[in-house]
Amino acid sequence: MKPGRFRPAGKVNRMRKPSVIILVASHKKYRMPEDAIYLPLHVGAQGKTDPEGKPLDLGWTRDDTGDNISSLNPSYCELTGLYWGWKNLQQADYIGLVHYRRHFCRERKSRDPFANILTGEQLRPLLGRYWVFVPKKRRYFIETLYSHYAHTHYAEHLDKTREVIAERCPEYLPSFDRIMHRRYGYMFNMMIMRRDFVDAYCTWLFDVLTGLSEKIGDTELSFYQGRYFGRVSEIILNVWLDHQITKGAIPEKRICELHTVYTEKISWYKKVVSFLRAKYFGEKYQNSF
Repeated sequence: MKPGRFRPAGKVNRMRKPSVIILVASHKKYRMPEDAIYLPLHVGAQGKTDPEGKPLDLGWTRDDTGDNISSLNPSYCELTGLYWGWKNLQQADYIGLVHYRRHFCRERKSRDPFANILTGEQLRPLLGRYWVFVPKKRRYFIETLYSHYAHTHYAEHLDKTREVIAERCPEYLPSFDRIMHRRYGYMFNMMIMRRDFVDAYCTWLFDVLTGLSEKIGDTELSFYQGRYFGRVSEIILNVWLDHQITKGAIPEKRICELHTVYTEKISWYKKVVSFLRAKYFGEKYQNSF
């Protein structure tokens, strides 16, 4: 199937409730949501061992089973989980991806962040009415998506991505250029999508990332900066979605924005200081905050 093009959207059986599986990507043992719609997934599982030298067993499904790209996790991050779900969860009508520390949230009623995580009971009435669920827009105000990435990471990653899109799916270029100039976007590589749109998005995304890998090749980057495939994909999810909206494949009214909940404390001081150092002194990010 040609990247960027996909089969007509399959209709969800109206005689039954749509099924949904939301993958929770994690590389370490962590508290997980208890709702049945969530599937904890050990990402980057290939080759990981415990202190005794045995294969590391977190007690969850591993992303090195079935059709997988688990070995690419150091640079693809949670995308190895998305790939695994795309290839191995054929039975679900909707597939989602969240992170062990960041989840979708419908209501904030408790001080315990895990008590606020989106439940199946809250989500199921929205399925069918909405085809794609994304986090609330993250706004940068004084930066565009491109300039923020260029300051905190390396502009070459986005420049080369544009070259790949121009070569492999040029119909996406207007959306790419539009998104690069926006000061907001759907971030975190979090989404819940109808199965046919997962097929479409992943077919396009992983083809673009393969082209990006071929263009950039081996680079001397820190471990943190080497995870650029995962970061580029955060931005180009917006490109793919903008193109679907523009051509009428996904009406905006079929997209639902959800709040997110972070399960740990955020050091806003470190985030702000690191951003200012990146913007004004060229100091690239070297860790998460």
